[in-house]
Amino acid sequence: MGDHPTIAAWRAAGESGDAAAAGRCLAPDVQMISPLTAAFRFRGPAQVTTVLEAAFEVIDGIRFHTELGDGDTWSLFYHARTGRDALEEAQLLRLDGDGLIREITFFGRPLPALTQVMAGIGPRLLRRQGRPGLARLVGLATGPLNTMTHTGEKKIMPKAAPRA
Repeated sequence: MGDHPTIAAWRAAGESGDAAAAGRCLAPDVQMISPLTAAFRFRGPAQVTTVLEAAFEVIDGIRFHTELGDGDTWSLFYHARTGRDALEEAQLLRLDGDGLIREITFFGRPLPALTQVMAGIGPRLLRRQGRPGLARLVGLATGPLNTMTHTGEKKIMPKAAPRA
């Protein structure tokens, strides 16, 4: 993989689940764009690092398999697990003039794994913010979606597979 020091440090932090190390790769004005909501963005190293702490509790075994980039724009791809689900994520990273990450956009698949991540990260973030009631509400709201996507993946989607 490439030789950009920030990208190498970001990959190593992700593979070891070290949110503090990942946080050291972030620019002061960093913003993170979630694959789970368009309602808001996480801004600043403290908010993004808190999201990463929760993510590393939900996502296990990150192993980067592809890296593309040059200059200030990079894309990284990894395989991991969330609970029993396999997860693949793509990350679009944009660097600032100092070579630190100023923007992170996440993309993930398949849908059941994404709903598992959403059901795990949201309540954890809200508890860290001292909002346990809202954490329970988000957990209750995401539970049915998580169940529906997993049921659809196991019982309905196999019936829609292309015929040989």
